[in-house]
Amino acid sequence: MAARLPLHRAFFLKSVSGSIPSLWALKITPLRSSVCSFSSDAKPDSSDPAPGFSPANVSTLDDVTVSASLIESGDALLTKPRVANLPEDLSLEALEAANRIPSPPEKVKPVIPLPSLIKLQKGTRQDPQLIVDAIRLVKENAKAKFTETVEAHVRLGIDPKRSDQMVRGAATLPNGSGKVVRVAVFAEGSEAQEALAAGADVVGADDLVDRIKDSGGKLDFDKCIATPSFMPRLGKVARILGPRGLMPNPKVGTVTNQVGEAVRAAKQGRVDFRADKSGIVHVGVGKVNFSDDALIQNISAFVGALLGAKPVGLKKTSRYAGYLTSFTLTSTMGKGVPVTINSVAQAADSYMKTAGVSS
Repeated sequence: MAARLPLHRAFFLKSVSGSIPSLWALKITPLRSSVCSFSSDAKPDSSDPAPGFSPANVSTLDDVTVSASLIESGDALLTKPRVANLPEDLSLEALEAANRIPSPPEKVKPVIPLPSLIKLQKGTRQDPQLIVDAIRLVKENAKAKFTETVEAHVRLGIDPKRSDQMVRGAATLPNGSGKVVRVAVFAEGSEAQEALAAGADVVGADDLVDRIKDSGGKLDFDKCIATPSFMPRLGKVARILGPRGLMPNPKVGTVTNQVGEAVRAAKQGRVDFRADKSGIVHVGVGKVNFSDDALIQNISAFVGALLGAKPVGLKKTSRYAGYLTSFTLTSTMGKGVPVTINSVAQAADSYMKTAGVSS
């Protein structure tokens, strides 16, 4: 006799592909609540199977009866008691919701609030001052713990890309630059003795050239003067002296046979100037502890030399207008103070007339 198999329900699927045979022969009979016994002395009971029922051909479950042959052939699908609703019990909308793959959350672009528009104040650009007032302001703005240099920055109305509009020269400041200048002279014989007598700090010939080559770029002088006959030998150190602005040049008076006079001029405050790539000339004209008159004289001497270096091919300019487009005075660590071109021109003309210098 077949044993009873505990099962809540049996579900049967009709084959779609044809691999599972039809289960129409299945007979389902609800079981009684009483317990059946298959012993030899069992007595008939109202709950016993109907006449002709064979226990060998039927497996009795909890509340369903399934043909044993069908169970053995795998035509019946038996499941455990269900807890959740079956898919057949769900509506179409519920099935779609259950099978729907959740989409990734949308990236929310952060909204950055626009800054409030603040009305900017107009620039506090200083108006050009008279040269006397400009010097006073430069001294007031010089607050460093060392004695600052007064610098002049002049923008010229030239095209620095044109070779015929290059501006280069030297100016001798009547009151000196306030800086101790160390001078080196390349000369031999009597010219070397003349340079030493004039106060040159370093005098030499080939030995000085070798010293510069072996210095590794560390030089102990600020100016270089050479005789014309010695210039070919300076080609060995041109790459060292040139980038530092120390290469002797006849245009600025540092290549001459009058080495004594050149040394004295350098010691007294001779300054070299040259327009940069922007057409601006930068030069120091003294110290902040100079008197106003001394600074005005130095500035006037520099402007006179600047006029003397004016390119011949520069057209559509008068003596000052069009050539000197802007003039600014400042200290080493201070603010720049613009100066009117008219006041600079008047001071320069007055100085050159008094000193008998022609530009």
